Amino acid sequence: MARDLINIDELSEAELVDLNHRVVARLRFLHEMHAHADMLEYRIGERVEFDSGRGGSRVGVLTKYNKKTVTVVTDTGEHWNVAPCHLRSVENHGTHQRIDPKRIDHQNT
Repeated sequence: MARDLINIDELSEAELVDLNHRVVARLRFLHEMHAHADMLEYRIGERVEFDSGRGGSRVGVLTKYNKKTVTVVTDTGEHWNVAPCHLRSVENHGTHQRIDPKRIDHQNT
């Protein structure tokens, strides 16, 4: 598919600013679309693991989908908002272990 290239040398400052806003908006949309696709690889109640950056990995249960992240409640009761690209499924004997999110204590939210 042939695309017409924009000659930015001919654009005014106002047109360049407008173009910049449109490019940034498009990039944000694409990023959110990829995050959403990554998010759908996991289900509410699924056990997942992620690197916390604070002393190793954490294991917990995915409890909520957010706009750009998912909420994971760790086995120690911590609540983390994690980008889905940082998650890994925790497998139990070759099958994904699912937990009922209604049974998780949400008092520490």
